[in-house]
Amino acid sequence: MAYRFTIGRRIGFGFGGFILLTMVAFILTVVTVSKSKQRTEIVVGQVTPSVAELKELNLLLQRSHTDISKWFYNKSFNDIEFREELKNIISVEYPKQKNSLMNLSQTWTVDERSQLKVIFGRIESLFRSYQNEIMSQLSSTEAYEDPNIFMLARLPYEDSEVNIKKIYQKLNVLIASKQVHAETVKKEMFQKFNFLNRFVQIVGFALVVGGILIALLTTQSITRPIQKLKKMLLSMGLGILPKERIRASNDEIGEMGTALNELIQSMQQTTEFAKQTGSGDFDAVYTPLSKDDSLGHALIKMRDDLAKNERELEQKVIERTEEVVRQKEEIENKNEELEILYKQVTDSIHYAKRIQEAILPPANFIAQVLPKSFVLYKPKDIVSGDFYWIEKKGNLVYFAAVDCTGHGVPGAFMSLVGHNILKDIINNTDIVKPSEIMDRLREGVVNTLHADKSGKETKDGMDMTLCCINYDTLELQFAGAFNPLYIVRNGTLVEHKANKFPIGAFVGEKSNFDNNTLKMEKGDQVFVFSDGYADQFGGPRGKKFMVGNFRKLLTEISTLDPAEQKQRLDTTLTTWQGDQEQVDDVLVIGVKF
Repeated sequence: MAYRFTIGRRIGFGFGGFILLTMVAFILTVVTVSKSKQRTEIVVGQVTPSVAELKELNLLLQRSHTDISKWFYNKSFNDIEFREELKNIISVEYPKQKNSLMNLSQTWTVDERSQLKVIFGRIESLFRSYQNEIMSQLSSTEAYEDPNIFMLARLPYEDSEVNIKKIYQKLNVLIASKQVHAETVKKEMFQKFNFLNRFVQIVGFALVVGGILIALLTTQSITRPIQKLKKMLLSMGLGILPKERIRASNDEIGEMGTALNELIQSMQQTTEFAKQTGSGDFDAVYTPLSKDDSLGHALIKMRDDLAKNERELEQKVIERTEEVVRQKEEIENKNEELEILYKQVTDSIHYAKRIQEAILPPANFIAQVLPKSFVLYKPKDIVSGDFYWIEKKGNLVYFAAVDCTGHGVPGAFMSLVGHNILKDIINNTDIVKPSEIMDRLREGVVNTLHADKSGKETKDGMDMTLCCINYDTLELQFAGAFNPLYIVRNGTLVEHKANKFPIGAFVGEKSNFDNNTLKMEKGDQVFVFSDGYADQFGGPRGKKFMVGNFRKLLTEISTLDPAEQKQRLDTTLTTWQGDQEQVDDVLVIGVKF
């Protein structure tokens, strides 16, 4: 069997070489860093501290010399600070300094240790001279006054001047030697670091180049053929059979390419057979790839089943066609019946509209009793659940905006009930106050709508604002069920709230409507309305017009003539509504004093 350079072997060979380079770089780096670390420890742990301690010893000698000079010349015992300092240097600081240098000198050369011992010997001899021949002699004020004692101390003091200079010379020589040693070690350490830096750069460059070569090798021998396989498989995933083929090679990719080429050939045959079968050629020949070719055997079965189903469908189409023709005739007959029924219902609603319009006050009557007024009335459907009511009784003029439950036909029936009861109250009773009229109206609505034997109550009723004007006294009385009264005076709109219960049955304790009396002035503008205007959807975002915008609009138009007010309200609502459907009946009544 011929040797195969498989994908696994290629990857193993490439990454094995890369790992070998990495290990070599790692070992050499560790060795170099270890040696550099040793040098650093020598500098940091031995050489540098040794130089520092020697300099500290030099400073200590200078301080002792300064203090012994003060001791010799300063006769006063009032200042004893330098005397205590000198004693502390000799007994405490010097032994501590000596001990530290002895520990550090363990790594010094033999010659350096010998020099240090000589220095220690001379320092200790000098300190004994201080103690025995100067400090002990000049220990009191009287000793300074005695010429013999003072002269005995002078000679040792002068000798100490000479001795300390010799100690300085030897100490400076030793310090210079240790500094040269420190510089030498530091230089060697930096050389190691420079070598490590260059080495890491070279190894890093070698790793980059090696990685690029391995990547190129992998791309050329593995990635590109796999990308080609992927492209062909993705194309087949979209139902497109690729025209290109994979070139055979002696590895796993070559085996996959051969298998994919055979698969494409098989699918081309299958596609051609499916086209022939789909076009109705049920005699098309197809040979499965093997006895285990489930797709091939399924296609043959599909061809046979389709041939059988086609014959059955032809018969069913004939039968269904006859059924559809019969059902079409029945639908056409039903449509004719529905058209007749729709026309009858529409005609009835239009007749109901004429009846509803007949109960509304005519325009000439409105102009007579309310000379400066307008009524904007826009039903949502053919008939409306909103209605306006205007009457005159003696010197009083009544007008009301009424919003019945619902809209369309149900609302229209409620408007007839409300209109008839209001007309009966005005014509057949002595009641004149708006609140009392609404109390009586509520009783009439409840009795009319709830006088059934089941005992169940409905929620039908109406919201309204009823006003009464005495033009002689410019006095306005009003009562309201949910709907408020707006008065605009001198450009400011004031809202007069209504009672929070409707005309009709409601849950809660029964209460009478409040009667409100207002003194009007010339130029005042009164508005009563239903909620349809403010609730209309429209505008650029398809939202409600809202009460705030409605109040602002009424304030703006209050200075116009009634006819212009009506036109402005109608135009604004139409523009706001746009293509939106009208959501409720709209009613606005304006009266100017």
